Amino acid sequence: MIKSIWAYRNFIISSIKNEYQTRFARSKLGALWMILHPLAQVAIYALILSSVLAAKLPGIDNKYAYAIYLMAGMLGWSLFTEVFNRCLTVFIDNGNLIKKMAFPRIALPLIVVGSGVLNNLLMLLAVVVIFGLLGHLPTLAFLWLPVLMLVTLALAIGMGLTLGIMNVFMRDIGQVAPVLIQFWFWLTPIVYMVTLIPEAYRDLLMLNPMTGIVMSYQSVLVYNQSPDIGVLFYPVIMALAFIGLAVHFYRQANEEMADVL
Repeated sequence: MIKSIWAYRNFIISSIKNEYQTRFARSKLGALWMILHPLAQVAIYALILSSVLAAKLPGIDNKYAYAIYLMAGMLGWSLFTEVFNRCLTVFIDNGNLIKKMAFPRIALPLIVVGSGVLNNLLMLLAVVVIFGLLGHLPTLAFLWLPVLMLVTLALAIGMGLTLGIMNVFMRDIGQVAPVLIQFWFWLTPIVYMVTLIPEAYRDLLMLNPMTGIVMSYQSVLVYNQSPDIGVLFYPVIMALAFIGLAVHFYRQANEEMADVL
């Protein structure tokens, strides 16, 4: 599998480029929209939500503390949901390509990952700009972000591909998963702090693998601290387990998917 990915590396890279070229074809601003969209999103959080939902966070002396907290969590969540949602339908969306061309199908999720990472990096750039305008400057703790992105991607790929392969054979999964994602968002401490949850329920909240990841993003981006490695153990284990399951499913269903599609 690794050899086939390396052999088709140019196909993967060119597909990512073509995706962006197609997206911004006939657009006068072109790739600038890739920055304007996430910048507009974080600007809304920074300028509107901080006034409507103003809140004090312990350890942060900033008028826009809530917006900073919210953007930090959204950065990790947006990377997870984009890769997860696209992996969920990646084989169905590319059914015609799979039937017409001979190439390793595992290349399709890698194209999704490459596109998702680029989008997230642009959002990170916008977040850093907004943080700077709000007087919340980055520190060396930001060096942890590549590690957090890797854990987030691993979890998104593992879960997304596991369900994505199943979705080829049972299309109801593609209908149920987006609904569950909406509930999942509110079960993750993005718009609220973990300390607001009664202690009796905090252990249940930690069973959500995205809780530890989002908390780590908040430690790095909000509090300028290294993440608590302890809260990342569970997400890493879950990510590895789902990746193993996805690889198993892929090997079992690789040949049958083309026939079903």
